[in-house]
Amino acid sequence: MRKSLVGTAAAALFGAAALVGIATAPAAADSASAQPTAHRTPSFEGTVALSNCSGSVVKLKNSKPGDPALVLSNGHCLQEGMPGAGEVVVNKKTSRDFTLLNADGSDAGKVHSDKIAYATMTDTDISLYETTSTYRQIEKKYGIDALTLDAKHPRQGRDITVVSGYWKEKFGCSVDGFAYRLKEADWTWKDSIRYTMDCQTKGGTSGSPVIDNVSGKVVGVNNTHNEDGERCTLNNPCEVDKNGNVSVRHLNAYGQQTYLINPCFGRGNQLDLDARGCVLPEPKA
Repeated sequence: MRKSLVGTAAAALFGAAALVGIATAPAAADSASAQPTAHRTPSFEGTVALSNCSGSVVKLKNSKPGDPALVLSNGHCLQEGMPGAGEVVVNKKTSRDFTLLNADGSDAGKVHSDKIAYATMTDTDISLYETTSTYRQIEKKYGIDALTLDAKHPRQGRDITVVSGYWKEKFGCSVDGFAYRLKEADWTWKDSIRYTMDCQTKGGTSGSPVIDNVSGKVVGVNNTHNEDGERCTLNNPCEVDKNGNVSVRHLNAYGQQTYLINPCFGRGNQLDLDARGCVLPEPKA
């Protein structure tokens, strides 16, 4: 998990804020990003920078202009610390600011959240913050439209761009395939997106939206990278197939699919884990 440089215990646990491939403490941004091989390159509009990670303002299938805007990032990017295996955070009070970016990567302003609507590192690695601004208010004040979460499973072979608000940098590649299970330390994720090797993400890119270059929609959230070629250890995720066979892909980066989020939020962008079609993990009783 690749977070960013933060002097917290959680950050130290994952390599100065790196998590299961989750962006480990980022090094200086001195390397050029690979560019998408085809189609249009997504801009930075709607992406955000967190204190330790990246993220994006996203709207769901049923979101309305007057609904509170949601910010998508990784579960391991919570400033309260990373959720343990099996832990699910729902409607928890918080106080967090996000720096919103314009299309050219310049800072547009701040948006604030006082609630973590949902966060987990079980089956997936996501966090969704409810902001104190509506989509309409953000568009009126900053002229920025939220990114749209694709309601469909991403497609193998499609060109994608990982857009990091933290670094104001883009990483272009394609969907290489999908890992049946991706295991890193105590965490296991299902049906993870495996990138082609062009996307060499780094610390601080955790939580970046993974955008399909053709549709312009978000199909995933960037979360980890096998850094040292180790097997299933922190910052070194391994793939486990349906038969339990383990494989290690040194330097491969991964993201978590986001289409599963859509069915779990209803009217007013409110979380409903009991909704039809919602399969996100629920808090333990």
